[in-house]
Amino acid sequence: MSSPLRISIAKANAATATRLANLGRQTFTETFAADNKPSDLAAYLHETYQPELQLAQLQNPQCTYLLTEMQGQLVGYLQLWKDSRLGLSPDDTITKQLEIKQLYIVEDWVGTGLGAALMRRALEIAQASGVSAVVLGVWENNHRAKAFYQRFGFREVGETAFKLGEDVQRDLIYRKGLAGR
Repeated sequence: MSSPLRISIAKANAATATRLANLGRQTFTETFAADNKPSDLAAYLHETYQPELQLAQLQNPQCTYLLTEMQGQLVGYLQLWKDSRLGLSPDDTITKQLEIKQLYIVEDWVGTGLGAALMRRALEIAQASGVSAVVLGVWENNHRAKAFYQRFGFREVGETAFKLGEDVQRDLIYRKGLAGR
């Protein structure tokens, strides 16, 4: 019997871009609406989740989206970027990193292991790509996400600003070194 869980690399087409934009708006709202002003949230959603923006990302060779489907329904995604400079000093020309820009699961599926499955797949991709580390930014007040990343061996190495509408927030930079690199 096959598993109802399917993780795949997203195809670069308009239909996938529309699905990603809709899912991004939904999951970001579910995750952050209660802790942010509606005007800031609306501005961020408009700037970040538009089908044409997701299509441009899907067509960019530096970006990979992993899609999580459960019983044929899109319930999560993870966005990876090659050659990330997040947390590196300007003079570091040696370190090669893969960045997890977004990892979101529909609220009804949070806690079911889907996020962990996505993370394991991302780490497999990172290991196979030969990078020395995986990095990500996480809002300092997103305690659930910070605990999740720490379970996977990510550790805080710095901070960066994140603009949500007019609100400039503090994101923590987390990094996980890969074995043998």
